[in-house]
Amino acid sequence: MRTRTFAGTPVGAVGLGCMGMSWAYSESERDDTASVELINEALDLGVTFLDTAQPYGDGHNETLVGRAVRGRRDEAVIATKTGLVVEDLHTKAMRRDGSPEHVKRSAEDSLRRLGTEVIDLYYLHRVDPAVPLADTWGAMAELVAEGKVRRLGLSEVGAAQAGEAHAIHPVAAIQSELSLWTRDALGAPGGLTGAFPGDATAGEGPGDVVAWCAGNGAVFVPFSPLGRGFLTGTVTAADFEDSDFRGGNPRFQEEALKANLRIVDVVKAVAARHGATPAQVAIAWTLAQGPHVIPIPGTKKSRYLRDNAGAAELDLTAADLSELDSVPAPVGSRY
Repeated sequence: MRTRTFAGTPVGAVGLGCMGMSWAYSESERDDTASVELINEALDLGVTFLDTAQPYGDGHNETLVGRAVRGRRDEAVIATKTGLVVEDLHTKAMRRDGSPEHVKRSAEDSLRRLGTEVIDLYYLHRVDPAVPLADTWGAMAELVAEGKVRRLGLSEVGAAQAGEAHAIHPVAAIQSELSLWTRDALGAPGGLTGAFPGDATAGEGPGDVVAWCAGNGAVFVPFSPLGRGFLTGTVTAADFEDSDFRGGNPRFQEEALKANLRIVDVVKAVAARHGATPAQVAIAWTLAQGPHVIPIPGTKKSRYLRDNAGAAELDLTAADLSELDSVPAPVGSRY
């Protein structure tokens, strides 16, 4: 696989989001043994940038990733997160906690679950409006000084918040949703499209966070580059099991979903010209946003892993990108 650079380290141009192996999507299909095998297959393919977090299954996902990389730890760059606490695993209710005490405590918990002595990339999952960002970020910087964390990142922030943190300690990565139907991180007008409930930047607009990263030596990490599976063209009806959060997602309601298939039609047309899959086109579009962009599509299945990895080899033309940039705006907010 082609590589990109994270903090001086070559990593696969396409990473792996591990969340869905533990919760949020089709939880009846959860299979820990198969997921461990899948993560090892990813490393074999050169997919070395692995993303997890404490809330994903309330610690389950970190434990799973730790189990998978046992004996191969040096081959993987592992990112995990702090700042969100699961209050109800069934309903997926969470609260924010950016207190220095939580940051330190959750880092110790993550190190234990991952079975590692150091976290490669430690994100603030969401900014806690009740705690000054300087206090949270300062506590995270102390973890770097203690050798427990190598690099720090932010998730779902605006450029102003990124700059505030960067003045205290370097921001190595920003992770936010970016896909053909969610372009807020590129400075799209109108603010965050259905921001995560309680986001400080909701309604303000994040600014061009992708450009901020390029200008400040950080990588930008798109999560949900496949639009939670929608851009693959395989989701054609609003039919999800109860544990799948897409069942309550505005964009996946029946009428919105039907309208949003117009976006998929364009992706399919570009894919047909290249002999590629819609998933590969959607991921390649994120890669085309800059050499510092490392998307992290998630999957539980080997065939989709290989499909996603193949996007690293797909070079979209200027005409392709123009066509994709012109897809209709999505119907429905993100959350």
